[in-house]
Amino acid sequence: MNRSKIILAVLVLALIGSTAALLVHMKSHQRLGEPGVKTQPMAGSKNLEILTPERLPGWTSEILTNSETELLKLPADTSFRVRLYKAEDNFFSQLTVVLMCSDRSSIHKPEICMTGQGWAIDNAHPAVETIRMERPLVYDLPVNKLTATKQVSVADGKVQNVRGIYVYWFVDGEHLTANPNQWMLWWMPRDLLLHGVLERWAYISVFSPCLPGQEDATYERMKKLIATAVPEFQLVPKAGK
Repeated sequence: MNRSKIILAVLVLALIGSTAALLVHMKSHQRLGEPGVKTQPMAGSKNLEILTPERLPGWTSEILTNSETELLKLPADTSFRVRLYKAEDNFFSQLTVVLMCSDRSSIHKPEICMTGQGWAIDNAHPAVETIRMERPLVYDLPVNKLTATKQVSVADGKVQNVRGIYVYWFVDGEHLTANPNQWMLWWMPRDLLLHGVLERWAYISVFSPCLPGQEDATYERMKKLIATAVPEFQLVPKAGK
């Protein structure tokens, strides 16, 4: 081995060693950031109870225990809440909040869970929309919107197409975004490297099914629910900042 190859090998080993040391240092000194949703401790658990509102004007709600059982497949330190909101005319929306702790895999792509439940997503890329919020201050909430189709059995062995509207976004203790790459590839590693803080990101989604042709009307009702419900449990943005 000539001299230049020896020098190169030494530099590579030094780089590997320094990177490993940096990772060990970051791991030993990191602390968890504050969540961007309301929570409270759970007795006998390191996880948190996510406090989505039980009652809203014009809506009743219930916790979907079966749906939460499915979420137990996520990392053990994942916190979550699945709540079904139902209006007087039986229109309903499912609100789901998944809060990561130390494992980023708590938050996964919506395509994984939707296709696993038999939904075929219509658009390869979600449409980025904004929903006007009036509380705790006036702002535009950025969200992703997906539409999907599923065939269900109805009377006499017939099959009916059902449409699904799926809206989702992400929030931590300081930021909110509709772009998963923004928090996964920029904000989270930046805060970990510069401040030693592993931010606790939450993945918030709202889902409603409808008949073909009712997609726009369904989305409008979902937006009204989001505008009413989100200020009751989401802590970002903060008034006065």
